[in-house]
Amino acid sequence: MLATLIRLTGSFDLAEEGLQDAYVAAAKTWQATPPSHPRAWLIRTARNRIIDRLRRRTAFVAHQGALAALAEIEAAAQPPEDDDEAMFGDDLLRLIFTCCHPSLAREAQVALTLRTVCGLGTPAVAAAFLVKEEAMAQRLVRAKAKIRAARIPYRPPARELLDERIEGVLATIYLIFTEAYAGDPRRSLAGEAIGLARRLDALMPGRPAVQGLLALMLLQDSRRRARVGPDGAMVRLEDQDRALWDQGQIAEGLALVERALGSAAPPSSYAVQAAIAALHARAGAAAETDWAQIVELYGVLMAIHPSPVIELNQAAAVSLAQGPAEALAMVDAIAARGDLAVYHLLPAARGHMLRRLGRRDEALQAYRQAYGLARFAPDRRLIESEIAALSEA
Repeated sequence: MLATLIRLTGSFDLAEEGLQDAYVAAAKTWQATPPSHPRAWLIRTARNRIIDRLRRRTAFVAHQGALAALAEIEAAAQPPEDDDEAMFGDDLLRLIFTCCHPSLAREAQVALTLRTVCGLGTPAVAAAFLVKEEAMAQRLVRAKAKIRAARIPYRPPARELLDERIEGVLATIYLIFTEAYAGDPRRSLAGEAIGLARRLDALMPGRPAVQGLLALMLLQDSRRRARVGPDGAMVRLEDQDRALWDQGQIAEGLALVERALGSAAPPSSYAVQAAIAALHARAGAAAETDWAQIVELYGVLMAIHPSPVIELNQAAAVSLAQGPAEALAMVDAIAARGDLAVYHLLPAARGHMLRRLGRRDEALQAYRQAYGLARFAPDRRLIESEIAALSEA
């Protein structure tokens, strides 16, 4: 609904205000007379409230462009049947492309889209970028201010300009997915992200990066039922019941990986990550996992798209391929740089390696640090069980 209103009004702020007004109106009237089409009712009511706001604004304040905006909104009672309507097919994908404007820095594109369009709260967006909430709030304010000051238009690009925005769009879709995959109870977000990637693949067919991202999400989501145990605690990959993995998603993901990596173009970071997920999917049991090849693939990924999270994942793979001592040195180097100071998986991985090395007190300290940083209950429950086991020992 917000995506539709932003398209109609050309303003994030007006769309948000109008939708909030519609929610208030719904709370007052729906209990007595619920509408037969709630979404349409909310959009129509929000649109009317926005028109009322603009009328008041033009009556009392010299607001440049308000009358023109009012005329445009009143003319847009029905979504226009234009070229980008046919091209994108839905408002959400259209608006993600609109927000990923090349005039904004990549991080600002993705953060603003996650917060405003996809409905993630500022804490979740901050966690996605591994920064503090206050810092992310300031970045979002600056991004909106730049849009207003530069008068960046709220319209999707022409088809020939889609490629210049594709990296921001891919990053946005994947961060929507990882928010759900990390433990957000709104599991529909994961399905929404996969659906967006499917529509993106239809819009821009044959792109290895798009195929790689869709493959990666399908392969990761195939493990969803096995990731949380009956006690509500997260289950490590090596301990999961592989009979619960979705074989249909795995088959589709493996086919997409082959296409993404078979392209003549250099492999995208998403395709390499999907190749790592494919190695897990092909292993019949945890003991059959080719950890040495996974370590090599993380090396390739670091060359393509270096990041501290990828470096941490590589250290975890080294721990299982070569032992915890070498991996612990890698994790300590990451921690010393302070790159992942708010990421709970860094001290959690460190605690796991320290426990395997028999360094109980240090492991306990690391796990307690991880517990304080963990955002979701399944992660906290797993860490609690590790702390309890070490404490009993």
